[in-house]
This record gives sequence, structure tokens and C-alpha cells, in this order.
Amino acid sequence: MVRAFAALRLLWRRSLNVRIVTITLCASGLLVGGFAYLVAQSSVNVLIDGTAKEVHDRIRVGTAYAQKQLTVHSQPNDPQLPTTLKDTAVNLAGSPDDPDGPVVVVAASGTPVIETVASRSVDVEGMIGAELERAVAEHGKLAYEIRTWPGVGEGVKYLVYGAPVPTRFGQVELYYLWPLDTQDQIARQIQITVLVTGFSLIVLLAVLSNLVTRMVVDPVRAAARTAQRLSAGLLDQRMTVHGEDDLALLAASFNQMAANLQRQILRLEEMSRLQRRFTSDVSHELRTPLTTVRMAADLIFSERDAFEPAVSRSAELLQNELDRFESLLSDLLEISRFDAGFAALDVEPTDLVAILRRVVDRLASLADRAGVRVRVEVPDDVVIADVDPRRVERVLRNLVDNAIEHAEGHPVDVTLASDGSAVAVLVRDRGVGLSPGEDKLVFSRFWRADPSRARQTGGTGLGLSISLEDARLHGGWLEAWGVPGGGAQFRLTLPLRSGDRLIASPLPLVPPEASAPSPTDPGPAAVTEGRDGAGSA
Repeated sequence: MVRAFAALRLLWRRSLNVRIVTITLCASGLLVGGFAYLVAQSSVNVLIDGTAKEVHDRIRVGTAYAQKQLTVHSQPNDPQLPTTLKDTAVNLAGSPDDPDGPVVVVAASGTPVIETVASRSVDVEGMIGAELERAVAEHGKLAYEIRTWPGVGEGVKYLVYGAPVPTRFGQVELYYLWPLDTQDQIARQIQITVLVTGFSLIVLLAVLSNLVTRMVVDPVRAAARTAQRLSAGLLDQRMTVHGEDDLALLAASFNQMAANLQRQILRLEEMSRLQRRFTSDVSHELRTPLTTVRMAADLIFSERDAFEPAVSRSAELLQNELDRFESLLSDLLEISRFDAGFAALDVEPTDLVAILRRVVDRLASLADRAGVRVRVEVPDDVVIADVDPRRVERVLRNLVDNAIEHAEGHPVDVTLASDGSAVAVLVRDRGVGLSPGEDKLVFSRFWRADPSRARQTGGTGLGLSISLEDARLHGGWLEAWGVPGGGAQFRLTLPLRSGDRLIASPLPLVPPEASAPSPTDPGPAAVTEGRDGAGSA
């Protein structure tokens, strides 16, 4: 039952056709049902009113006739009075032996000695209601009501009409019990006709609404399928145009949009391909002259003590800038491999604890110059993961380097933890942090949070961009959190086994002390995939 309800709910949510047809059925059903009820009730009322008018005319004639017949009696205990009453009832009934004809009843509720007589031998007990009897006998009015006579047939309905008859010995009451079986049959036929017509109309409306809805929904579905194919890269897909109506205009406009998108995408792909090729070609072509310049610079740098102070300082600056230039060239080549889709992992079981300690040791001199203390928290045991050690070490070096650069003299915490399916590394600094809106620019190439800010190292501006690509290549995550003036925290999460899909990270991205911000705290910047692209690779 639950599954059926869930399936119906899913069908209702997904199918516009089902919703429109269902709403049409419900609305038309209510409308037709109400109309059928009004028509049936009106028909019954018209039939009853017509019968009541006919009986009214007959009972007025019958009253005059009964009064004329009873004028010969002056006493209620006259022995001939019952015979006269019986004959009067039979004569007024017309056909006393007809079981389907009316029954005429003469009663005298105010004179107990006079017994009630009927035009034929039937039990009329209970056929005359108390209200009708009171209106006729006590108030002297012509009145009628509809009652069911269970003593005749299968409970036939009768129209009971009564009128007072004044006589010399007192008042008697004349009642006509008129059968309504013919009117009931006509009313039932009218109800059946109305119901059949209404049901047919509802079915017709459902069919029409389904057809009209399909005329609108089918092109929309075709547009959705075509859009899905376009999003999947099948840029030559188009909708079929039929006719010249609004839907045809929609299909033609959609096809024109798809054609324009195809031309634009192809143009952008060509520009991207040329850009990647240009970057790759320039990077490779710069290798040869850079090697020559490096050899000459190394020779000059080795003999700098023999030069004048100004020339010696120039040799040192030349050596530093060549180091940075070589690093930038290596990063450009790496970026070009990522852009071309040629980057590949050299996976092997690796102890991440050892890699992290090696990275921190190599950056110890940088931390000392910046006055930053790097605190490391790692498990006692080794943490083995299937990773490319060169790429993971590069990511960790960029994160720690970036944290030291932005720590503003505060300690930097590096934490490594594993939960059996994934391993995570947190790098937390308490420096400048992230400003609102900067989270969308963190891993942009050559972007810096504050271009006017002095740097401790000569980063290329591509380090964190490459780190992001390295993390993605492993099937991992690289995320960041930060607040202005409250520092930032980076989290690298990698699967322990190559090819596994990450579900959760062993370490939280938001630090515990930042989980409940103060009322004046502007709140953390949005989680992103990096902070400052100025790290070194």
C-alpha cells in the first residue's frame, strides 16, 4: 500500500498530463454531479407539483360531492351513515378494484362514533400523518404530504391530500391517497439519463483534456530530451518543427538557440585548444634558452665574491629570479598537461605521515624567518594510502607554505587523521583569513587576496590551482574555510584506496571554536576549494 501510494505520488509530481487530467476529472465530476442533482430534484418537484395540482382539483370536486351526499344525515349515530360514507368513497375513487388507482378515505377525527372508511379494503392505518390530520381536522385547511405505504406493494409512495367536509352532524375529512409509482419511474429515468449523460461528458472531457495536454506536453518533453542531449555534448541535436503555431515557434526558437550555442561552444573550444597549445609550446620553447641562461647565471653566481658589491647583489637577484622563473615554467607545463587531459597518477602505497613530516621539515627555515611555529598532530601509526607521492607532497607543501605566508606570526596547526576509508589533512592558520566573496576566487590562476601585500616567498600564483587539480585527480576534495581576521583552514581529503568514492571526511572543515559565532561576528566565508593562488609549486 505504501509503495503504491509512493508510486502514485511520484507519478503525480512528474507527469503534467496526469495532473491536468486528474484536475479536469475532479472539477468536471463535481460540476456534473451538482448539475445532475439539481436537474433530478427539479424534475421530481415538477412531477409532484403537477400531481398535487391534479389531486387538488379532484378533491375540491369530491368535497362538494361528499357534502351533497351527507346532507341527508343529521345525526352521527344514524345507522345509514356508514353505508353513505362507504358509497361516497367508492364513487369518488372511480375504480375501486384497480390496485394502482387512488384510495379515497373518509374519516371523522372529531366524532369517535364514526369509523374511518376507505374506497377499497386496505389497511390505511398510519397513512395519514398527525400534522396533516391536524391541519385538515382542526384548522380546516386543504393540505397534502408524501408518505410511503408499506402495506401496498414494495412500499409505494403516495401523495396524501386532505380537505374538510362540513355536514349537518359535524365535520368529516376527505383524503385522497394518490399513488406516485408512475412519477417515481419517470424520475428514475430522468436521473439515469442525467447520470449517463454526465458520466459520458466527464469521460469526453478527460479525453479532450488528455489530447490537449499532450499537444502541449509532447513538444515540451521533446525539448527537454533535446536539451539533455545537448548538455551531454551532442550539439547537433535539434527539435522537429511542425506547422506554424506557437509550439512550432518554440521549436524553431529552440533550434536557433541550439545552433548559436553550438557555434559559440565550438568557437570557445577552438580558442581554448589554441590557448593550451600556445601555453604548452611557449613553455617547451622556453626550456632551451632558460637552460642556457641558467648555466651562465650559475657561473656568475659562483664567482660573485670576486665582483664589486653592486654586481654581486645583481648576481644574487638574477639567481633568485631564475629560480622563480623555472618554477613558473614548471607550473605552466603542469597546468597545460591538466588542461590537455594528459595528467596521470603514478599510484603506489605511501605513508602520508612521513610525507607530511618531510614537508614540515623542509619548510622549517621559512617558518623561522616568518616567526611562525608549525604544530603537527599525526597518528602514532603509519597511514598508508594509494596515492601519487609526488603530487600529494606538492599539495601539502603548497598548503603549509600558504598558511605560513598568511599566519601573521601566529601558530599554524597541521592535523592528519584517517577513518579506515579516507584520510584528511587540516592546515589551520590564524592570520588574515577570508573576506566575503573571496571564496569564489581562491583557486583562480595568478589570483592573490591582497596584491599590495608583501610576500615572504616568490610564489608563482599557480600553486593552489595545481593542488586543486591534483586532489581531483586522486578523486579527493580540497576545501577551505575562513573568516576575516580569524584565519583560514584548508582540508585535503583523499580515499585510502585508489578508485574509491569519498562519502565523508574524517576531520571537520569548520574549526570547533568557530562553530558558534558571536552576534557581531560576520560569519565564515563560504566553503570553497582554496584561498590564495600564490602558493609555490
